[in-house]
Amino acid sequence: MTRFDVVFAGGGMVGLSLAVALARSGLTVAVVDRETPEAVLDLAYDGRASAIALGSKRILEQAGVWKHMDGEVSPIWDIRVVDGHPLRGVSPLFLHYDHTDLGDEPFGWIIENRVTRQALQKAAAETDGLTQFAPASVMRLDRDPDMATAHLDDGRTIAATLAIAADGKFSTRREEAGIKISGWDYDQTSIVATVRHERDHQGVAVELFLPGGPFAMLPMTGNRSNIVWSETRDAARRFMALDDAQFLSELKQRFGDWLGEVDLAGPRFSYPLSLQQAERYTDTRFALVGDAAHAMHPIAGQGLNMGLRDVAALAEAIVDAHRLGLDIGSASVLRQYEKWRRFDNVLLAAVTDGLLRLFNNDIPPVRMARDIGLAAVNKLPPLKKFLMRHAMGTVGTLPRMTRGEAL
Repeated sequence: MTRFDVVFAGGGMVGLSLAVALARSGLTVAVVDRETPEAVLDLAYDGRASAIALGSKRILEQAGVWKHMDGEVSPIWDIRVVDGHPLRGVSPLFLHYDHTDLGDEPFGWIIENRVTRQALQKAAAETDGLTQFAPASVMRLDRDPDMATAHLDDGRTIAATLAIAADGKFSTRREEAGIKISGWDYDQTSIVATVRHERDHQGVAVELFLPGGPFAMLPMTGNRSNIVWSETRDAARRFMALDDAQFLSELKQRFGDWLGEVDLAGPRFSYPLSLQQAERYTDTRFALVGDAAHAMHPIAGQGLNMGLRDVAALAEAIVDAHRLGLDIGSASVLRQYEKWRRFDNVLLAAVTDGLLRLFNNDIPPVRMARDIGLAAVNKLPPLKKFLMRHAMGTVGTLPRMTRGEAL
């Protein structure tokens, strides 16, 4: 048996971000992940890119991760939200967020998940106190009032003061702890692909609401954009079955010609969409973070950002307790984390679900009402600025890392 302060089940982007932050603050951390670092960096592993808000960038900076992304991030300078139809075109009424309304900082950055994972692995390798067990799986997690003990599939045993489940929305450790989830399936699939285009996107992100679901065009480096195209499950299955030429033809019909000629720049991926919330985020010597605690539709591009906000809140609660010589796995420490994060996560999940239901509707009166609503918000600078700041993750009572301060 080996002993650590914290043991993680799962070493994805949220889990490893928190593990690095804790280890850099003087705790000993074990990360158990079934995938090797080489496997998660393969081009075929994950075709997604994520929007990293300003608050999340600060978290990654304080964790020593952002410096390893140099040259691989694309700033979002403008966001345009518009209603549309593959055949009728786009509505003349829209919502436009301009970064100059708030200052010189971009709203966020689009970063390939592969790049984020690569930066996390580099940060982990240079961080003392962090040990990765990969490939390995936690087969059973025993918890009592004094200790959490992880039994691995290779026979090793890890004892820790606190166990953290960062093993995704189908979390085995959450189920093992008896923590129920609530939510629903959207009967939608997100089709993800990267395209190369003729003209420079100039840092403009576009969210086009179509009858089948939102179609996002996210600016990447090198005259590329990441497409996040939500469709009903049956329609997505048909689109994924098309050959590249047929698929590109369908994509162009939605993408338009605003960036000139468009071509596929990599393989296609698909991901089923659902909403879920864990009934609680903590248990005896145990905490959930990221998708293990909450998962939402990508309509607002906030999934990873919400996970990173979990990182900042839980890291602060743990590190403060550690420095005071307190029990980092105590109920009071974990209660502080849950109180900090649960309302924000539930609220955003409700907002994204409401947006999806409002825009995933082609009834003419509803379509007209929401178009007028978008145009009205566009003409209300105070409301627009609040929404922009919220999207940047700089609203509310913020943990130190989110403010750009050291743990």
